[in-house]
Formats: sequence, C-alpha cells, structure tokens
Amino acid sequence: MKAARKVRLAPIYIALVLLALVSVVPFLWMLATSFKHGSDVYTKVPSLLPLDRKTGEFSPTLENYDHVLEVSGLGQAFVNSVWVCLILVPAKLLVDALAAYAFARIPFPGRDKLFVVLLAGMMVPTITLLVPRIHVTQSLGMFDSGWGLILPNIASVLDIFLLRQFFMSLPAELEEAARIDGAGRMQIFWRIIIPLSKPVLAVVTITSFIFHWNDLVWPLVVLNDPELYTLPLALQQLASSESGRSYYIMAGATLAVVPVIVVLLIFQRRIMQGIAFTGLKS
Repeated sequence: MKAARKVRLAPIYIALVLLALVSVVPFLWMLATSFKHGSDVYTKVPSLLPLDRKTGEFSPTLENYDHVLEVSGLGQAFVNSVWVCLILVPAKLLVDALAAYAFARIPFPGRDKLFVVLLAGMMVPTITLLVPRIHVTQSLGMFDSGWGLILPNIASVLDIFLLRQFFMSLPAELEEAARIDGAGRMQIFWRIIIPLSKPVLAVVTITSFIFHWNDLVWPLVVLNDPELYTLPLALQQLASSESGRSYYIMAGATLAVVPVIVVLLIFQRRIMQGIAFTGLKS
C-alpha cells in the first residue's frame, strides 16, 4: 500500500520540485550575477557561479556592492527604508489593532454600517485615491518628507478586517471575567486580546513590512529629494542609469530582496499559523 501511494504521489512531488526550481533559479541567477565582474557576465556558456571567463576559476567580487552602496546612493536609501519601516509598521499595527478591537468588541451606533463602508472602500482602485492623498499631504506640509511616507499609510482596511475577524473568534467569556475583576477596556485590550492574538499580529506585521519595504508608487509621488529616497525608488533610478550594466542592477536588487527573504525564512511558521487562525470560528 505504501509503495502504491508513493507511486501515485510521485508526479505531484516532481511537479512541486519543478515549480520550486522555476521560483528559485531567478534568485540564484540574480545573486550570482551580483558577484560577477563585468567581463564575466555575458558569456557563451551561462553559469550560475561567478567564474572567470578566461580561466574558469571561481572569481567573485564585492566591487558591485561597493559601487551601488556608495556611488549610486543605495546605502542611504537602504537606511531610509529601514527607519521608515521601523516607525510605520509598529504605528500601523497599533492603529489597526485598536480599530479592529472597536469593530469587534465595542458596541456603538452604526458600527456594522461603518465597517461595511470601510470594506466597500477596498473596492476602490488605489490609483484613483492617489490625487486626493497628494492634495492632503501637501496641505498638511508633509510633501517631500519622511512623515509624508508614514502618516498617509498609518492604517489599512485589510489589516483591520483580518484583526477584527480574529478578535471576534476569541471567547467573550474572557472579557466578561476580566470585567468582573474590574478591568477596563484598555486593560482587556493589552492584557488579554493582544497576548492571545500573536499569530495574526505576526501576519499583519510581516505583510505590512514586506509591502512598505517594496512600495514604489507612493515614494515616487511624494518624494523629490534624492536624500530621502527609499530602496525601491533608488533601485529604479539605478536601473535607469546603469541599464547596460546588469551586474550593478543585480547587486542592488539583491540588497533589496535579501532582508525580505530573511524575514520570511525566520517567521514563515508564524505566517502559516496566523493565516490558519484567521479562518477559525469560536
């Protein structure tokens, strides 16, 4: 029986391996190209390793990274992206969690109707809201500044929806017991709701980090000063200025991708747990 089952599953495993290769090979090619000398990139026989085209020896170089970090300004852009994410992601998580708790646990007039209006807002294409967001940002004096990147993105309807669904799945008896002991709303939120919601909070945190780390459109619109450029914006500028030097572009792309991959590898279990928990019902 076990042998027959393995035979039936073999095509599935083969298909999964092929799909994994299709996904992984471009990343390996990008990484290898980022360590190659300019003369070793375009060869008759392609190689995933940084080999010298004349001797065939293993010959990696860090000059590409030195160039993109110092000459192309990706170093400053990397720092800008880090501090924007360090401020924006925790602040966004706090605002979304408080809003989701109110929609899930605090009865007030028009609560459900207001939540439906928020969900309906998700149906509006993001690009159509670009001009109003620019106008508001300019009116508040935040255009071409770091706060112009942070404050307009301080809340997310999708994250509020995910958090609300999870908060609603938590047993109401926990809050009732806390109220009997004299706990207020904020005490219940911080001491009961938040500790029990770590899986979904991890998902929202990681997805928010990935989105804002890779965001190009809003920084492209709101920033004019090259000293404030985030990594995707600096990488686009690098791709335009070094269009014939793929090894520089690949070095910059590696710098942009590696932090995201590291975060996903470290927290992949929490991501899967959180996605599973958001679908549970009480």
